[in-house]
Amino acid sequence: MTPEAAPTTGGPRRSPLDAAHRRLGAKMVPFGGWEMPLAYPDGTLAEHLSCRSAAVAFDVSHLGTVRVEGPGAFERLQATLTNDLRKIGPGRAQYTHLLDEADASVVDDIIVWWIGEHRFDVMPNASNTSRVVEALTGTGAPATDGTATDGTATDGTATDVTAGRAIIAIQGPSARRQLAAVAPGAASVPHFAVQPFEWEGVTAIAAGTGYTGEDGVECAVPAEAAEAFWEAVLSAAIPPAGLGARDTLRLEAALPLHGHELGPGITPLQAGLGWVVAWDKPSGFRGKPALEAERARGVARQLRGLATEGRQPPRQGCAVLVEGKPAGVVTSGNFSPVLGHGIGLAFLPPEVGPGAAVELDLRGRPVAARVVPLPFVSKKKGQ
Repeated sequence: MTPEAAPTTGGPRRSPLDAAHRRLGAKMVPFGGWEMPLAYPDGTLAEHLSCRSAAVAFDVSHLGTVRVEGPGAFERLQATLTNDLRKIGPGRAQYTHLLDEADASVVDDIIVWWIGEHRFDVMPNASNTSRVVEALTGTGAPATDGTATDGTATDGTATDVTAGRAIIAIQGPSARRQLAAVAPGAASVPHFAVQPFEWEGVTAIAAGTGYTGEDGVECAVPAEAAEAFWEAVLSAAIPPAGLGARDTLRLEAALPLHGHELGPGITPLQAGLGWVVAWDKPSGFRGKPALEAERARGVARQLRGLATEGRQPPRQGCAVLVEGKPAGVVTSGNFSPVLGHGIGLAFLPPEVGPGAAVELDLRGRPVAARVVPLPFVSKKKGQ
């Protein structure tokens, strides 16, 4: 029986690499309906710094893969998601949003891999895969044969193929050089491009994407070959890294996390991501009228970066005070291993911009902070 990301009865889903993580001594934790590695024995700090200085490998198989294919696939995606696929073409990737029709809040932020003329792999966040399938089919989740639940087959059918593959993200300034020793066809993929590659007789897909602020490659490998590929990557002196490091890395790069900087009540405009909205594409997109209304009246809050002077970081949920009055709440916060002080993100009134002095209420203890430009740590490439 081949390993695959199948749900276990009454429990979380597991990656095709689950056994490999356990052999490495990873601390496993629940995340978005999955059980995934939080950290390995070297710890989150070491994993974070390895990614910033060299390369690490993440198992991100908890991300969904929804395959949209057929002659109507392009039109279906265009009419549903905010960005405009006409800006790219086959062999490219694009960041985009799925919005709530009623209030334009972000149901999910997504990467679309345009693999072939009529084939797209849509990559939702772990807990949102079913919502994305429903939005793209319009008739509910697809059946196992790819038809809609009412038995009809339509152009642009969306099928959840998450269980059939693992996704391994190799990230860091030396990621491509080190990966080239294992899979040169993957290492050569350009930034935000998508291309197939062969490894040990297996066809896989590489994308020049990631979630760390560093350059890197994400490899979608068939589940039955995933563990062998993972072991080959680690043998190239690329250490594994878990969700803890992935979170601190994305925070330094000020990349949003669904459920924190994106989600119910949060629109792309509030999150500073208006660049993913193609206002003028003829098809429109789901949630456009509500988002246009917000654009016309102006946003009431905007995502800002916060920095503390010492090691004490802002904590999710703590209040942000401006001139002694509550002005917002921290959505993400942690210690920055690169900067050596606390950093965080919070939605604040638009007039509270970089340079402003604020105060954090950390369980009744005031901590001084300032609003700073984003990202906290800037690199050449990374998404």
